[in-house]
Parts: sequence; structure tokens; C-alpha cells
Amino acid sequence: MDYKKTNAARTTVSRDLQELAEHAGGNVYELIAILKKRASQIGVEIKEELVAKLDEFATPSDTLEEVFENQEQTEISRFYERLPKPTLIAIQEMLEDKIYLREKKIEEDIDLDLEEGLELEENTDLSEESASDDNDVETTSEAK
Repeated sequence: MDYKKTNAARTTVSRDLQELAEHAGGNVYELIAILKKRASQIGVEIKEELVAKLDEFATPSDTLEEVFENQEQTEISRFYERLPKPTLIAIQEMLEDKIYLREKKIEEDIDLDLEEGLELEENTDLSEESASDDNDVETTSEAK
């Protein structure tokens, strides 16, 4: 996503937590966890983009004494410092319904149901295997 064109506020704004929580199923704690995770993802993406741009200016033979300020490098760093913080971008995405939520609990329940179903099938397979083992023995005895 292009975070340079986001509608997020550049400064902290007081918000109604209950209104924000409605976007996360009404639970404030889930809202905080979701926003934390999304803000972390955004922060990593922005950092990777910044490092990639700054690597273009890096010279392979820099020593501590030879470090100098590059004007373009400074401008890029300042630009990224002025961007809205990842938390503010995550809140704006939540308000615009751009965050897709998947509930892991439901997936775990489905997995448990499938495991129980597999156990039942395994029990059924065991009885079939014992019957097929008897058939194998009969087949072997017929071959003699």
C-alpha cells in the first residue's frame, strides 16, 4: 500500500474507543490487538522501503572517519519522519474498513471437528483392516 497517500492524521487524535471497537466486533481488547498487529506490519513495510532507498546512497568503503551527510539522503529520511505513525495509519484503515479480519478460533474449532471425524474414520478403518486381514489369510490359504 502507498502510505504516502493515506488520509491518516499526522498527529494523535482523541477517538471514541467504543466506536472503533464496533469495527472489531465490539471488543476493545480485540481492537487493540488487531491495531497493534497491523501497525507492526505497516512499520516493517515502511522501514524496509526506507532502508532500500537509503541503500542506494551507501558506499561500500565507508569508515567511521569518512561518513558524510548526503543532502538527498537527509531529505528522504525527513520525508519518512513526517509520515503518519504506523498506529495512526492502522486506525485510519480500520475506520475505512480496509482491514480484513479472520477469526482463528473458528478455524481451530473446524480442525477439532475434523480430527474427531478422522478418529471415527480410523476406528472404522481398523475394523475393515481386521476383516481384510482375515481375507488375506484366506487368500493365502487358498494359494497353498
